[in-house]
Amino acid sequence: MRRQLASLRALLVDLDGVVYRGSTLLDGSTEFFRFLNAKCLAYCLITNNATSTPTQVARKLKDLGIEIAESSIFTSGQAAARYLTRQAPVGTGVYIVGEDGLRQPLLEAGFRIDDVAPGYVVVGLDREFTYKKMAIACVAVRRGAKLIGTNPDKTFPVEEHLLPGAGALLASITSCSGARPTVVGKPSAEMLKLAIEHLGVRKRETAIVGDRLDTDVLAGKRAGITTILVLTGVASQEDLSRSRIAPDYVFRDLNELRAAMA
Repeated sequence: MRRQLASLRALLVDLDGVVYRGSTLLDGSTEFFRFLNAKCLAYCLITNNATSTPTQVARKLKDLGIEIAESSIFTSGQAAARYLTRQAPVGTGVYIVGEDGLRQPLLEAGFRIDDVAPGYVVVGLDREFTYKKMAIACVAVRRGAKLIGTNPDKTFPVEEHLLPGAGALLASITSCSGARPTVVGKPSAEMLKLAIEHLGVRKRETAIVGDRLDTDVLAGKRAGITTILVLTGVASQEDLSRSRIAPDYVFRDLNELRAAMA
């Protein structure tokens, strides 16, 4: 195992449940990135959380004691914007259920906000989600707008428990509209492929490090890269015994992973 992990040249590292939990830095995170930098290993922090921009994520990490360049952070909000630029012309109207981390990349890509007759309804985590927002999205989709989801995560981990995720909001709109959404974040392989291209590495030299079987590990399987699960977030040892999704490696935390890669 040690030899196989030592052959890796790049890591795609999830954030929530891997590096931090809510506003708490998880044990071993600082040492892990020091190790990656010392080994000159390439990495990209990829997160399904579309509430924050890369600037905001980098600021949060800095406040927690980890210096990460904004260019090394890739969110599902950015992935959604890049996906739409290949699907629709500049100026297309979108209705956004989400926060700054989704709104900003869509606007920067040239889309405009439209809550009357949008071509797309794009759904991420929105901590001010209301019945009115659900109704606008439902009507728009029933009138022909295509439904896009940043990710299907039903929950996300904070310090002591799990909170509703973007997938919970997406499910409500799917239920009332009858539409089947296109999801661009994990477990879609698209987000990982974009990150790998950005790093300029080969798939066989790359691994994803995550805390969820149904998104992180499944996305890695679909992208054809090595999958590493850490048990500091959503997935537990019991989940492993029940799931058909099997990661290549399982570690208690980043400390244990670092030791195995040394």
